[in-house]
Amino acid sequence: MTSRTWSRTPISLALALAILCTYTMVGLAAPQQGQTGPTGDLSVVGEVSVNGTSAISGATVFSDSTVTTAKGSSAVVSLGKLGRVEVLPESSLKLSFTETGITGMLDSGRVRVSSSSGIAATITTKDGAAVADNNQPNVFMVDVECGNTVVSTQSGRVELRAGNSVKQIAAGGQDTAGMATPGTRCTRFQQPEMRGLSSGALAALLLAAGGAVAAAIIAATQDNDFNFGGNPIVISPAR
Repeated sequence: MTSRTWSRTPISLALALAILCTYTMVGLAAPQQGQTGPTGDLSVVGEVSVNGTSAISGATVFSDSTVTTAKGSSAVVSLGKLGRVEVLPESSLKLSFTETGITGMLDSGRVRVSSSSGIAATITTKDGAAVADNNQPNVFMVDVECGNTVVSTQSGRVELRAGNSVKQIAAGGQDTAGMATPGTRCTRFQQPEMRGLSSGALAALLLAAGGAVAAAIIAATQDNDFNFGGNPIVISPAR
């Protein structure tokens, strides 16, 4: 009797786990009241949450969902004919989409967007917005890891709009908006001694460099036996 009870225990645990996973996926897939429109298919690597709930590959993602990835983790939301959105490690993105466009609010980290021709794609940050040209397919990345906004275009064309500024970023190009946070990877390799030079110190540095060049020229002319105001000394090869 006891052995039969223990034999049923693993089966019960497996069943409970399956039910838990099913409820988790249903919770992620459940749309908000009155919500209609396209959905996304989720693929995850590592630890990923959707709207604060741990997510697994195969879950359905609805518009206005927040996708968050842990360190070393990533998530891809496939949106069918619209394109796809990749949320890279240590990132948080509120993702929205309709039949004609993809929008996202990037709170932290990096996101890569692939949008189809005829589909509008916009990623907003605290510094501005990256707006893809919907007349062609686009692949672009938005990065806020350093505190500012960095937009790079792999293919297509993207506008970086920040305040009254609009910067066109063609394929292979990159541009920024905002100020990088001191101490991040974007600033720690800069040379502060050069960045902090005053105009007077810079002028003195240039003057010193000019003097060094002049001294080098004079030394070169003396080595070539040029004479300025005196008699040249000629050494006979016969001595």
